[in-house]
Amino acid sequence: MATMQQVADRAGVSIATVSFVVNGTKYVTPATTARVQAAMRELKFRGNVVARALASRRTRIIALLFPTTGNRFSPTTSEFFMSAAERASERGHHLVLWPVDPAGDDLDDLVSGGLVDGVILMEVRMDDPRVAVLTALDVPFTLIGRTRDSSGLPFVDIDFETTIESSIDHLQSLGHRRFALVLEDLEGTPMAGYAPHLRAEATFRQVTADRGLGGLVVTAGPGSEGGRTAASELLAADPGVTAVLVMKDDSSAGLLVGLYAAGRRVPEDVSVLSIASSEANADQHYPRLSTMVAPGRALGTRAADALIDQLVGSSDDLPHFLLPCTLRPAESTGPAPTV
Repeated sequence: MATMQQVADRAGVSIATVSFVVNGTKYVTPATTARVQAAMRELKFRGNVVARALASRRTRIIALLFPTTGNRFSPTTSEFFMSAAERASERGHHLVLWPVDPAGDDLDDLVSGGLVDGVILMEVRMDDPRVAVLTALDVPFTLIGRTRDSSGLPFVDIDFETTIESSIDHLQSLGHRRFALVLEDLEGTPMAGYAPHLRAEATFRQVTADRGLGGLVVTAGPGSEGGRTAASELLAADPGVTAVLVMKDDSSAGLLVGLYAAGRRVPEDVSVLSIASSEANADQHYPRLSTMVAPGRALGTRAADALIDQLVGSSDDLPHFLLPCTLRPAESTGPAPTV
């Protein structure tokens, strides 16, 4: 097995420089780091992770905490995870996806056991017990999401308030005045109080009321069937609705089918706009869904940076970063029908 001295000789640097690169204990220029890493690959050098952890009291492993309940791993979630993992790797850390109980009962074992240096918490609820547990354990953490009062917490999040208002702006500019919002039905589940839904609903109700627009909210059950049922319910509640915002990827196809089954053409009779989703998901539908595209990659990168900055002590400021979704028009939205 190659030694650090052999790596140093191959890279033309000191053994101390190799140690800095391996352990991440001191800044090394990107060019020198690349030389050392190339030498490590050529010599098949493998550092002793356990020894490094014991010496530095750091594992250089961070965990992305994800709730164990339900099937909540969407394309947007995948973007969060992959971009956070890539950023962590760039900064000399490893990121693992770690399922946790929504109540946070198993967090103590993860954190107190010294398995990870810090955590990123996803799928945040307005009053999330996991945040209280992490705070009590005094472990570095960052949220992808916001609690009811996140002023004293580090977070990055989609700006749902701006996203919903921009969505209504777009559809209203096309002449629509009767709106519906379709959200996931989480009542009675461990994810009740899911912050993105509550923020989206509150903004939707406020904006439509302020502008004198129709503003109907409908919840959808799981999968395509949930979307079909939601279409029936919203048309029964307001047969004249012409614009639907849907914030539930797995029910979007069923929603379209339900509208067609009720004799509504998309977008000639009803426009459909997908909220906080991805272009890849939108392109799987017919017609292609107009989408407020979630900034998954940007938020994953920001979350990793925010946590690692805490770990290495490079910033004392709490990150409060909001990024709205961006509109990608497609075939599912159009002018409101003329009466």
